[in-house]
Amino acid sequence: MSQDLVQSIPANILHAQRIEFFRRGTKKVRSYAGHVHVEGTKHEKNKNHLFYWFFESQTCSPEIPVEKQQDLITETPLVIWLNGGPGASSLLGLFLENGPLSIADDAAGTVSVTSTTWNQEAHVVYWDQPIGTGYSYSDEPAEYVQDEATLSHMFWQGLQEFFRLHPEYVRCPLYVCGESYAGKYVPAIALEIDKQNGTDSGGQQLNLKGIAVGNGWIKPELSLRILIDYAYTTGFLGISQQESLEKSYTEFQKALLNGEMEKANRLGKALVDRTVAYGGNFDVYDVRRWDDLPMGALSTYLNNEDVKTSLHVPAKVTWQNADDTGPVTEALVDDNMADASELYTKLVEKNYKALLYTGNFDTACGYRSTEEILDDLMKQRNQQAEWRGAPRLIWTQAQGQPKGFVRNVGNLTQVAVPDSGHQVPAFQPEICREMLYNWLFDRPFRGYDPERTGGRSSAVGAPAPRTV
Repeated sequence: MSQDLVQSIPANILHAQRIEFFRRGTKKVRSYAGHVHVEGTKHEKNKNHLFYWFFESQTCSPEIPVEKQQDLITETPLVIWLNGGPGASSLLGLFLENGPLSIADDAAGTVSVTSTTWNQEAHVVYWDQPIGTGYSYSDEPAEYVQDEATLSHMFWQGLQEFFRLHPEYVRCPLYVCGESYAGKYVPAIALEIDKQNGTDSGGQQLNLKGIAVGNGWIKPELSLRILIDYAYTTGFLGISQQESLEKSYTEFQKALLNGEMEKANRLGKALVDRTVAYGGNFDVYDVRRWDDLPMGALSTYLNNEDVKTSLHVPAKVTWQNADDTGPVTEALVDDNMADASELYTKLVEKNYKALLYTGNFDTACGYRSTEEILDDLMKQRNQQAEWRGAPRLIWTQAQGQPKGFVRNVGNLTQVAVPDSGHQVPAFQPEICREMLYNWLFDRPFRGYDPERTGGRSSAVGAPAPRTV
C-alpha cells in the first residue's frame, strides 16, 4: 500500500465522523496526497516541497489491483488543476469548483461528496504551487520563485517525482489546466514539459496532449483596459470617472512599455482598486456580486491537525491562501503585468490542443480579453480570416437555451459560458464538466450555427468539436 494513500478524511472540523476513501469494505476511490521534494533555486536538494492531492478516475475500480486494469488507467486522461492568485491554493478548486469534495459555508465546515466532480471520467491531481502556496513550503530560508522559467522547471521536477511514486499514470494523456493567474502558469509549464521531453535529461517522457485555461490572466495590458470599459458599460462608472481612469491607464501603459515592471504592477493594481471603489466595491470576479465566492471554514478545516495527518502533511506546515497579495505575489512582481500570450502561440504551433473558456460576468479576466488575444494569435499564424469566419456554434441545452458559445479551428477551441463569473466550474459545474469532457474526448458540442440555420434550435449538432 502506497505511503501517500489517502484512506479517509474528517467530514468536518469537529471530527464528528469521517469520509472513507480506501478502507477494507469501503473502497470508493484511489486518492493520494503528500509532498514531492525538489531542488531549490540554488540547486540544493530536497529544499522545496510541493503538495499534491490526486484522485483516480471513477471509471477505474479501486477494488481491482492496478496491474489488472493498467490499460484502462493508461488510456484515461490525467488532468492537472492549478489555481492562480498568485498564491491561491489549488485546494480552492478542489473544494469550491471541480473536485470530488465540497465544504459548506457553516461553522462546522461540513465536507460532502459532490456529483459534478471532474474525476468522474478523468484522473485529476490538484497541485499547490509555487512554493508558499497552500501546503507547499520551503525549508528556511523560504524560496519564492521570481519568474515563470524557475516556476515551470520546479513544477516539472515535482511531476517527475510524482510519477516515480506512481508510474502507473506516467503514460496517461496529460492535460495542464487552470484558471486566472494560471493563465501564465499553464502554458509555461506545458512548454517546459515539451522542452524536457525533447532533451536527454534523464527524466521520464510525459504524454502531454494539451492545455485548458479558464478566465486567464494572460495579457494584463489588455485586461485592464477592458476592465475600465466593462465597468463603464455596466453603469459602475460615470463618464468623468471613466476619463480619469483612462488617464491613469496611460500612465500604467507607459511604465509597462518602458519595462518598469514594479511600477507597472503598482499602477495596475491601483487602477483596479479605483475602478472597484468607484463602483461601490463590486466583486471584480463577478460584476453581479459584491463579494467573492465564500471559502467558508476551508482554512480552519485544512489547518486542522487531523486533516493534515490524513493528507500526510507535516504538523509544522500551515495551509496558506492568498489572491494577488503576500510573499508569493511580491516575488513575482516582474511577472505579474508581463504579457504571456506568446506562450499560447508556441503551444498551438507545436500542435498541442488548447481550450480557452470564459465566464461572461468576470471583469478581471473576462471574455473580451480572451477573444482579442485569440484573434491576435490567429493573425500571427496567418489564420485570422479562417478564425473569424469559423462558425460560432450556440451550444444548447435540451430546452434550447444556450450552454455556451463554441468556436474551433484546428487544435484551438474557445468556449464562452453565459451566466458565470470568474470561477466557471463553481458557477456552472455541470456545463463546465461537460465542456471539459467534450474537449478531452472529442465529443460533440451539440447546437446550431445561427448564421446558417436562421436561429432554429432544432439544427443538428456538430459530429466533433473541431467541425462546429
